[in-house]
Amino acid sequence: MKHHLGIGLAALALVAALSGCGGSPGATTTTTPAAASPAATSAAPTAGTTTAAAAVDLKTVSSSAGTIVVDAKGMSVYLFTKDTKGSGTSACTGACMAMWPPVLSTAATPSADGVAGKLGTITTPAGAKQVTLNGLPLYYFANDKKPGDILGQGVGNVWNLVNPAGEMVPKAASGY
Repeated sequence: MKHHLGIGLAALALVAALSGCGGSPGATTTTTPAAASPAATSAAPTAGTTTAAAAVDLKTVSSSAGTIVVDAKGMSVYLFTKDTKGSGTSACTGACMAMWPPVLSTAATPSADGVAGKLGTITTPAGAKQVTLNGLPLYYFANDKKPGDILGQGVGNVWNLVNPAGEMVPKAASGY
């Protein structure tokens, strides 16, 4: 019974978070986000953590979805189909950020190993630097708890893993 209740609550939380992710592309808000990127010492995104990594190093790894981009700790990063390339803003605001925290950096140009796309940053509503790849913001999925998790792949048909060229990995590639 407890297991089923936990799954139901997790599903409810996911639906609530996704409903907050429907902002129009390029929309901005002055609301302080509910969560930020994981701290440099954290292996998994943690809601409420506000410390940015000193320099977000991205790298590539092999996964069941193919070769994907991860952070220095091996945590998967995602793209949001509602973001507009080169807009300088994230379409994931408010409650959306609780489930999809931004990948943050203190460097204007984060470093990467094996990533062919162009790295940069945009400024979040809270003033932090969110990492971008080919002009699109990068995010973590709050339900990915350990390196190698790719639980956010295809969520809501708007969240996708990233390949080394900076393109979205199609949902079908993950085997779901």
